[in-house]
Amino acid sequence: METGGWNEKIAGVDEASIRRLVHTFYDRVRLDPLLGPVFDAQIDDWPEHLQKLCDFWSNVVLRTGRYQGRPMQKHLRLPIQATHFDRWLTLFRATTAEIMPPDAAAIFIDRANRIADSFELGIGSVRGEVRAPRHAVKA
Repeated sequence: METGGWNEKIAGVDEASIRRLVHTFYDRVRLDPLLGPVFDAQIDDWPEHLQKLCDFWSNVVLRTGRYQGRPMQKHLRLPIQATHFDRWLTLFRATTAEIMPPDAAAIFIDRANRIADSFELGIGSVRGEVRAPRHAVKA
């Protein structure tokens, strides 16, 4: 393995831990009064969707190349606002902190914040709204 690069092993993160994170998190999302209805209206096949999400996070964190989709396009048409992103991130942060070791959790949370900002900016752009990143930590 390379050292210091994207392919470096992240302590405590493997496919099983990603699967546990994704499944636990989306179990909580489905029960959430704000997020659950949005997801329930869009997802017909939860096992298939969860596998895509596992592939997505495997690609984002471990750089496995398993996910080749275009998630932004799928989110552009959703009836979501800033409150949805904030709730999603709150649940994600809590779940990640419970399941992943602290250093790994920090990586997942950083990526989630950046993804949330990207999606919010993209959705805002399509709606003709000017938005600024709200979640990613500025260096």
